[in-house]
Amino acid sequence: MIEQIGESAIASLGFFWKAGWAFVVGYFISSMIQAFVPKDKMVKYMGDARLKSVGLSTVFGAISSSCSFAALAAGKSLFKKGAHFVPTLAFLFASTNLVIELGILIYIFLGWQFVVAEIVGGILLIFVTWLLVQLTYPKQLVEEARDKASDDTMEEDFNWKKKIKTKQGWLQVGHEFVMNWKMVWKEITIGFTLAGMMATFVSTGTWKAFFLVDQSDGLLKVLENAIIGPIVAMLTFIGSMGNIPIATILASSGVAFAGIMAFIYSDLVVPPMIAVHKKYYGMKTALYIAGVFYLAILITSLGIHYGFSAIGWLPQSANQIMEESPFQINYTFWLNIIFSFLAIFAIYLNKKFKELHSHAMMMKMEGDSTFKTVVTYLCITYLVVGFFIYLF
Repeated sequence: MIEQIGESAIASLGFFWKAGWAFVVGYFISSMIQAFVPKDKMVKYMGDARLKSVGLSTVFGAISSSCSFAALAAGKSLFKKGAHFVPTLAFLFASTNLVIELGILIYIFLGWQFVVAEIVGGILLIFVTWLLVQLTYPKQLVEEARDKASDDTMEEDFNWKKKIKTKQGWLQVGHEFVMNWKMVWKEITIGFTLAGMMATFVSTGTWKAFFLVDQSDGLLKVLENAIIGPIVAMLTFIGSMGNIPIATILASSGVAFAGIMAFIYSDLVVPPMIAVHKKYYGMKTALYIAGVFYLAILITSLGIHYGFSAIGWLPQSANQIMEESPFQINYTFWLNIIFSFLAIFAIYLNKKFKELHSHAMMMKMEGDSTFKTVVTYLCITYLVVGFFIYLF
């Protein structure tokens, strides 16, 4: 048992090490987009439920923040300012599932087929969501939700071509980078720690039994995996970035492609996300959003599974990351060294930004809680203790 604690801690730290440079690159690019793309101008393209508006909203989401809670806050602001309900949902999903850093992370841990599935499946899921809402559009519920959503100030009327040439613009990039990390570091810490624990303490046989791995790859197994995948995601209480190492464990255990993709797609139906939607729009709307997303996830994961199977792209297994020692002198080592300087530079820019904006108020992180903070520091303690157990 003591040895397993050490092994699980090293596995978690290995996941962190493997993904470190990807987080820095992804969040720095995301921070540049947040600093130089005015969200307030998006609203005029999101005023109806036509496919053109949904498509543009998907693009807006993809170039927005990957933090689930930041996406929910931005989505609420756009919705309150006049964005239609359907493009708002498209924006929410794209801003958490079609972003650069998530794609890099999926490629590192799972492989190229999963990246393609995330992009193609994400677009398909948004289309399925559009169809479902068109068929079930709850007009009164949406009107009540718009009345309930608080009015925010999201005025960002500026010329990005001019701003990108200014010192102030780049100082804001550093500030956005640090703020992004403040919003996601707890989810990432919990998710990667749980992944190491699952890899060590949960046997492959358990996952096989849970996902019917030993049965033939018929419709019953694939359907069961697609149904169970989001439920497992709900039980982790973690967003998409923190769930990728856990998805790797599922893939290495033989879970069907549909189940893995359903698990990855499900960050917007986990309890903390539903709780924030309840706060913004009310319980009925929150449950409606979760229900629509869950059904869209189920349909999409089945479609992407059989679509990839038909063209011969269905992956046999994930990358062999679970069997590799992450602490090697290889490309990961050098990329972590190189991009650590980029992280330091971004922190320096944030320091200068704060010196010029000492009056700025700290933003309260949506979805944060004392419970999450306690769990995060328990995870850190576990990793530190486990590391020393492994050494000695």
